Amino acid sequence: MKTRNYVVVTVGYWAFTLTDGALRMLVLLHFHDLGYSPIALAFLFLLYEAMGVATNLLGGWLGARRGLDQTLLAGLALQVVALAALSLHTTTWVEWISVVYVMAAQALSGIAKDLTKTSSKSAVKLVAPQGSLFRLVAVLTGSKNALKGVGFFLGAALLSALGYQGALRSMAACIAVALVAVAVLLDEDIGRAKEKPPLASVLSTSVAVNRLSAARMFLFGSRDIWFVVALPVFLNDAFGWSFEATGAFLATWVVGYGLVQSMAPRLLGPGDDIAAAQRWAFGLGVVSAAIAVAVTFEDVRIPAVVGGLIVFGIVFAVNSSLHSYLILAYAADEGVSMDVGYYYSANAVGRLVGTFLSGALYLWGGFELAMWGSTVFVGITWLLTLRLPPPVEAGTTG
Repeated sequence: MKTRNYVVVTVGYWAFTLTDGALRMLVLLHFHDLGYSPIALAFLFLLYEAMGVATNLLGGWLGARRGLDQTLLAGLALQVVALAALSLHTTTWVEWISVVYVMAAQALSGIAKDLTKTSSKSAVKLVAPQGSLFRLVAVLTGSKNALKGVGFFLGAALLSALGYQGALRSMAACIAVALVAVAVLLDEDIGRAKEKPPLASVLSTSVAVNRLSAARMFLFGSRDIWFVVALPVFLNDAFGWSFEATGAFLATWVVGYGLVQSMAPRLLGPGDDIAAAQRWAFGLGVVSAAIAVAVTFEDVRIPAVVGGLIVFGIVFAVNSSLHSYLILAYAADEGVSMDVGYYYSANAVGRLVGTFLSGALYLWGGFELAMWGSTVFVGITWLLTLRLPPPVEAGTTG
């Protein structure tokens, strides 16, 4: 695959990521402002996350059969449709109709996200020189998450400046431009397998991929338990933060998280990748438990939440970067998108469960209970990393 085509795929993914982050913040803040409960807010995102389970499996299969360029274009096109559909909603609708409609539109956006993600991350495996896989995937993943953080701030800012419908329509127009640009600039098939894999092959038979996928599921569930609903609602209700302040904090957190991801290979240095994954997973559990304890003390609540989650973000970013490298190291060169799609399907299961628990645990026990839920999920992640085999890909984190 030509390097230019890889760059085009990556830039298309970046454009999508901006609107993906902006859409999440825009929908959350808009419907919270309308008075929707934490559970209702969680439901707005459930189908978005649920679609990732099937889309990552089928997206990897379609990428192997049709080419990663086709799945990328399909993802961008679906995002335009989803944004346009969401812009049709008005505040005069009955709440249950609004919830169902937004869930359906968010489902389209979830399909779009996972088609573009599978396309872009699978491409890294095909262009990485020997020994540089960890560095390249860290840069792609880190820059993506930094841009998603910018998207959080952008969504809050657009909501204040243009309103709900105006913000969505402006984002739809931007993605439409990106769609046309990618369609014109990509000039060859990317990642199409020589032999078309059967549908049954979407389920991985690799022990390494299965164990890592399970660890990834609980890792990302541990973040979304507090991130999706509990934290923004807590900042708004308990601390009285404005839309802009809430969006700015979440944006800063994700940008910082993305920057740490991109620097993870340098932070870790050469060494045993599996041992590193085990150490950093254990450390994340300690941080999560410490926040859960500290947030119970009224006098230190703000520094416990703000400072604690910054530390959580740093440690989580290293964990995520290690996992993103390991799946590509474990994946086979032929039909790489199949293993990557399976892995991110497990990721989507974790986010789906985490999203629901974010609303439910916050409703039942506030932010403290959400952090204890996160701690349990991190503990399971650590236990699963203890059984990971060494990667086949030559070269280590150096």
